[in-house]
Amino acid sequence: MAVKNLQNNNYLSELLVSVRRVTTVTKGGRRFSFSILVVVGDEKGRVGCGMGKHGEVAEARIKAVNAAKKSMIRVYLREGRTLHHDIKAKFCSGEIVLRAARAGTGIIAGGAIRSVFEVLGIKDVVAKSTRSNNPHNVICAVFRAFDNMLSPRQVASKRGKKISEIVGNR
Repeated sequence: MAVKNLQNNNYLSELLVSVRRVTTVTKGGRRFSFSILVVVGDEKGRVGCGMGKHGEVAEARIKAVNAAKKSMIRVYLREGRTLHHDIKAKFCSGEIVLRAARAGTGIIAGGAIRSVFEVLGIKDVVAKSTRSNNPHNVICAVFRAFDNMLSPRQVASKRGKKISEIVGNR
């Protein structure tokens, strides 16, 4: 369920990825709490993820959203709709492959990865998650891939070319 949040003139979209009831066993018995994973984005290239734990679902969600807002990063998009280049990443046991796609392809991704792309504002992408289906590991792998992505300016400077030569070949 997407929630549109207008605060400080910033348009943020929130998506709840997973809710888990977790248990701590003490000598007095079991204590239950909730663990929530949320992704937040402005649908223009900024995205963040956060996890919150609390005894109440609403409080855990507030914690998760605040953590996601603090961890927001910028992802460079090609033509405002897809990634600049293909990339692979791994986090713990979760492995992902993200591929740029032509216009009209749509978001071809499953589960937790799809929610990241929706709040990020990507419209055309192909993604594959292998080995792990744990939402936390998969989303952390996606963010690791975003951290490893290079902007067109960085690619051009590494190759000793102009940005127009890098972007213009597509």
